[in-house]
Amino acid sequence: MRITLVGPTHPYKGGGARHTTELAHRLAAAGHRVVIESWRAQYPALLYPGQQTVTEPEGPPYPGTRRDLAWYRPDSWYRVGRRAGREADLVALAVFSPVQVPPYLVLRAGCGTAARVVALCHNVLPHEQRPGDTALMRALLRRVDAVLTHSPQQRALADRLLGGSGPPVRMAELPPHLPDIGPRQPRPPGVRHRLLFFGIVRPYKGVDVLLRALAAGPPEVALTVAGEFWGGSAELRALAEQLGVAHRVEWREGYVPAGELPALFAECDAVVLPYRSATATQNVWLAHAHGVPVIATRVGTLPDQVRDGVDGLLCRPDDPADLARAIADCYAPGRLDALRAGVRPVDTDASWDRYLAALTDTAG
Repeated sequence: MRITLVGPTHPYKGGGARHTTELAHRLAAAGHRVVIESWRAQYPALLYPGQQTVTEPEGPPYPGTRRDLAWYRPDSWYRVGRRAGREADLVALAVFSPVQVPPYLVLRAGCGTAARVVALCHNVLPHEQRPGDTALMRALLRRVDAVLTHSPQQRALADRLLGGSGPPVRMAELPPHLPDIGPRQPRPPGVRHRLLFFGIVRPYKGVDVLLRALAAGPPEVALTVAGEFWGGSAELRALAEQLGVAHRVEWREGYVPAGELPALFAECDAVVLPYRSATATQNVWLAHAHGVPVIATRVGTLPDQVRDGVDGLLCRPDDPADLARAIADCYAPGRLDALRAGVRPVDTDASWDRYLAALTDTAG
């Protein structure tokens, strides 16, 4: 099959770019003819305040990549759509935000009817919504031929937006698309009394809940918060001071390159994901790839990824007391060793086989 993927890839960073790139490699390895239509300018800086690109790729770049799309060039949206409609049997639009909807609507119009167009929804709606988001996403979903989501909750949300009419909505678990970190290294024994929050810091991620739980939990436990802060870190730093835990929190602001991840994960006993809401995340797989258990909330796909009491611990969302309980449980005698022993290698190939089958099935 001829497939065009429209989405970010290197030099753009993060999980979205890695997913697009890994998907292209795996589709090509399965015998499909694949092109990535990517961006030379994806978002205005005002809409994406963090670091958008990196110098070093976080995995092998895909050779069949074009970078003709630009947010400030509507003619590029239509031109790429026309080309994709001529060259592909299936066009997959990687959807992360309603900001992408205007370019994607123009691109979809350019495709015409020769190719089937699927909305590959990493997020059906944002965690922190703005006026107009629902209308924009509904407009896009109604104009594609199929929708692929990454969790049952996101599938249900897409169905609600479509209101019982429109294209079929399918679901496939998001497969691991981790940065190139090399083989898993054995972890030295011992307890470090340090937890790690890793990733972009936004309100729905619940770092404020984690700080409150840290204050209520074992007093010898420290925390590293590593990632980009949308809106700055001043409010969270002030909360840490107010709670009396500022001396126990290391703030590592900024994007963490892939080469620095092994050392970062080696310094912690567990990764904490205190999310208030979630769609699908790579951070459980990333922690497990480094042999680290995960403390997470029961939202999104996290309860499916973390085996409570086996390779991690689960707690209620937006509940500092229950998160503090899970942290204390993690440091109960023998518990951390048992959780580490329960961490399994990430089953990458089987997950990707299921995902590729779900995507190619949307071609009809």
